[in-house]
Amino acid sequence: MGDLGKGRLRRELRTIEAMIAIRCAALHGGRRSRLCAECAELDAYARLRLDRCPFGPEKPTCANCQVHCYRPEMRERVREVMRFAGPRMLARHPWLALMHLLVDERRPAPARPARPAVPSHG
Repeated sequence: MGDLGKGRLRRELRTIEAMIAIRCAALHGGRRSRLCAECAELDAYARLRLDRCPFGPEKPTCANCQVHCYRPEMRERVREVMRFAGPRMLARHPWLALMHLLVDERRPAPARPARPAVPSHG
C-alpha cells in the first residue's frame, strides 16, 4: 500500500471521505462511521485509487489530472458526490474545503508518468 498516512494525499483522502459521508447521511441515512453499502464501496474505491496514484504526493486534483484512473461509472458517482457535497463542505469542513479550493485546485498537473518498459520476447 502507498503512503496515505500523512501530507497532501491524506488530506485529499479526508476530503473525499467527508464528501461521501455528507451525501450518504443526507440521501441514505448513513453516518460517517457507518456508510451505506453503496457509499462504503465508493469510499473504498476512492481510497484504493488514491493509494495507487502514479503521481504520489505530487498528485493534482482528479479534475486537473492527465491520467483518469477511475472507471467511468465510478467517476460519475464521484462527480455526483462532489456536486452534492461540494457546496456543503465550507460549512461542515471549512479547512478541507479551503485547502482544496485554494491550494489543491491550483496545483499544476505534473507530466504524465512514463509506463514501465515491458520486456520484449524474441
